Amino acid sequence: MKSKTKEIRESVSELLELPKDIMLDLPRITLLGDLQLYIENHKGIIEYSETRIRVNTKSGVIRITGKDLSIKTIVTEEIIVVGQVKNIEFIE
Repeated sequence: MKSKTKEIRESVSELLELPKDIMLDLPRITLLGDLQLYIENHKGIIEYSETRIRVNTKSGVIRITGKDLSIKTIVTEEIIVVGQVKNIEFIE
C-alpha cells in the first residue's frame, strides 16, 4: 500500500513533468556496456567483493554481480562500479 505522501509526490511529478528520481528519491542507474555502472541517489554500501556488490537505496537494495568488480568512485550521492558486470537486481 502506497503512503499518501508518496502518492502526492507521484501526482505532482506527473503534473509538473518533473523527473521521478528527484521527486521520489529513487536511484538512477546507468550501465555502460558491461564494464561500468553509475548509481546515483544511494544510501551506502552493504556488501563488497570482487564478485558481488550490494548498494542500499531508499527504495531497496541494488545487487550487482560479475567478475573483477571494484568501486572506482564513491561520493555522497554517486557510486561508480567497474569490472565485468553480469547481473543487476533490484530487491525491495
